[in-house]
Amino acid sequence: MTTPPPDRIQRPPAEVRYAEELATLRADDRDPRPPGWQLSLRAARRFVIGDEPSGISRKFVGDTGLVDRALVTLATDRGLMLVGEPGTAKSLLSELIAAAVSGSSTLTVQGGAATTEDQIKYSWNYALLVSEGPSTRSLVPAPMLRGMAEGRIVRFEEITRCPLEVQDSLLSLLSERVLAVPELDGADGMVFARQGFNVIATANTRDRGVNEMSAALKRRFNFETVFPIADLDTELALVEAESAALLRRSGVELPPDRDVLEVLVTTFRELRSGTTRDGASMDRLSAVMSTAEAVSVAHAMGVRAWFLRGEPGDARNLVSCLAGTAAKDSPEDLARLRRYLEQRVSRRRGPHWQALHDARHLLAGR
Repeated sequence: MTTPPPDRIQRPPAEVRYAEELATLRADDRDPRPPGWQLSLRAARRFVIGDEPSGISRKFVGDTGLVDRALVTLATDRGLMLVGEPGTAKSLLSELIAAAVSGSSTLTVQGGAATTEDQIKYSWNYALLVSEGPSTRSLVPAPMLRGMAEGRIVRFEEITRCPLEVQDSLLSLLSERVLAVPELDGADGMVFARQGFNVIATANTRDRGVNEMSAALKRRFNFETVFPIADLDTELALVEAESAALLRRSGVELPPDRDVLEVLVTTFRELRSGTTRDGASMDRLSAVMSTAEAVSVAHAMGVRAWFLRGEPGDARNLVSCLAGTAAKDSPEDLARLRRYLEQRVSRRRGPHWQALHDARHLLAGR
């Protein structure tokens, strides 16, 4: 199967999107590197948080100390566990770090109720297995085996969504740094981890208690919490940049209106925290009102307005898109959204806030 060019891929991996920056950092990197790493810790840090004089863009908007601690953890023999609310860029951070450390971020296991040990370690080509018996030819390596054999970072997304027995299959890999293939004889039956191998796992705090990690597995990881963006202007700039990039890839010729995005981001922050920008308490939504969700809504607004009316997204589109976000988890959230539009938004000044209030009737029938 032929790989399409990057401009035809919906979401190229970080090592493709930022190939020029990675090449620049590798060429200029004179600092000591941990064994098996493609960049030093300092260069990897610059790749993630940016270095304007060198032309390296900032890709993760968050605590720079978190990035430092994450990189230091991966340079040791402990795995890295990123925990936090949905949409706080845990997966993005793990992708960026894997691209910087290993030059590749695609060795990924997506956790879920149906995830099996075969999808983590290895499986078999059963046609070859029947005809030839167990051999390296019939072995089909999964991300963990490949990461150990090649000395690369493996990303395990949403690990707590996996059954406990599947999670605990990582215990020996993280402690002994060896993967046994008992079906193979001799040296082929033991895959020892090369320098550079480690694991970045992510866990959603809203899934806590679904499949709680065992104490033994927790000891194999250093835990770092990724928090939502605290500053309005920083979050607004991020939503504007990300939504503009998504709209361009979707064929939308008009950039998003910054004033409309400010209304969007403010609305998300207030519904997420249960506190208005003036400090008043209000009902918060149980639905995920994260920065990533705000980017998705801004993208949907722009697509809806451009392809249906040839206009940039406005507050009317925001109401329709908000309804789809708010009604995901609980019907009560839709009622809370109605109260917010009727009681809070009505007091705001400005044409976009007024348009948002006037469009509240679009929630009728949902």
